[in-house]
Amino acid sequence: MTRKKLLIGLIVLVVVGGVVAANFLLKKENGKTVATETIQKRDLEAVVSASGKIQAKTQINISSDTMGRVTELAVEEGQRVKKGQFLMQIDPRQQRTAAERMQASLGGARSQLEETRSAINTARENLNLSRETARRQRELWTQQLTTRDALDRAENEVKVRETQLRQTEQSLSTQEQRIRENQASLSGAQYDLSKARIESPIDGLIVRRNIEQGETVVIGTMNNAGTQLLVIADMSIIEAEVEVDETDIPSVQLGQVAKVRIDAIPDKTFTGKVTEVGNSPIQTTTAGTTGQTATNFKVTIQLDTEIAEVRPGFTCTADITTATRKKVVAVPIQAMAVREVIYDDKGAIVRPPKQEGKKRPSVEPTASAEELKPGQTRKEVEGVFVLRDKNALFLPVKTGIAGDKFFEVLDGLKDGDKVITGPFNSVRDLKDGDLVKQEEKPKRT
Repeated sequence: MTRKKLLIGLIVLVVVGGVVAANFLLKKENGKTVATETIQKRDLEAVVSASGKIQAKTQINISSDTMGRVTELAVEEGQRVKKGQFLMQIDPRQQRTAAERMQASLGGARSQLEETRSAINTARENLNLSRETARRQRELWTQQLTTRDALDRAENEVKVRETQLRQTEQSLSTQEQRIRENQASLSGAQYDLSKARIESPIDGLIVRRNIEQGETVVIGTMNNAGTQLLVIADMSIIEAEVEVDETDIPSVQLGQVAKVRIDAIPDKTFTGKVTEVGNSPIQTTTAGTTGQTATNFKVTIQLDTEIAEVRPGFTCTADITTATRKKVVAVPIQAMAVREVIYDDKGAIVRPPKQEGKKRPSVEPTASAEELKPGQTRKEVEGVFVLRDKNALFLPVKTGIAGDKFFEVLDGLKDGDKVITGPFNSVRDLKDGDLVKQEEKPKRT
């Protein structure tokens, strides 16, 4: 009875082993199970994504050109202001005193000018009298009714009066020049006085206030930047300043459309256009060193609409559309692979003859360059595996723009081809000529 059970057990093991072996051989003969997708024409967009911050196109830092204590402060941070609106007052007493002193000096100069003009009139009248006296003396001398001494004195008097007139006229010119100088000094003093009152240069938003009433304002010097009082941003035109990787910069051009998402406003997407592309990398500062270590470039996107709730400094993400294609042949990104293939002297791929019902021998070259046939070359190319009569056939392809999930195919595939898209391990290990078993994937939309 024991021998009979043992014999039955052996028979069962043989049968089970045969079934397992048959299934293994059948599976091997059928090849790897792969997913495929039928090539079709699609609309593609090449998009460059980058992150950055929201900024106002016009942002002005308000500082003071005069030193003094803030005696009045009329705005708060976050307040909207109009152009010309009063912001703050710096103690104007020194500037007012200087302006009054210049005004008084100008008044004195004008008074002296009037005196000089009166002196000129007097000098001209005296000159005319001297000339008339000299004329009568010459007539009397002709009639021998006066002495030579009297005639000489009369003529000398004319010369003296002429000299006095020229000197007085010169003094007038000096006085006029002094008045112009005093007027310039007064204008400067009045300008300095006006700088003590600070008004808004634009319509905008007070995004920063660094001063309090009663504090002293320090003006900037060569070694001191001075006190930055306020920062006003004109939020009517908003820009997104993003950092784009150097590999994407060649495809970014002025005027390209972008979609901007602001982290603080998560439910909305805003449109804009590229208005500036940086020509040099963004400077970064590391510990103790400063240099061009960054590989990002600044790209500025101007948004199309005004956003009331936005503030400068909000973080954002931008998707810049660098290229669009309509109804082009497209291949899934995961179907792309890189393989080494052998080309003959005419540029055709060298493939061994197909064996019906069996795996096609791999054409991936294992021989060294010296063992290639004359005219043959080995190249590493990018391509896809397509399904051909239960075989995976590797086809080099030339790609164009890259979309979110698809590459544009410029050459190598046509509409209707079935490409192998997965699983990932299968595509990674797949060889040209491998037997495969198709598992059709649902079509993408």
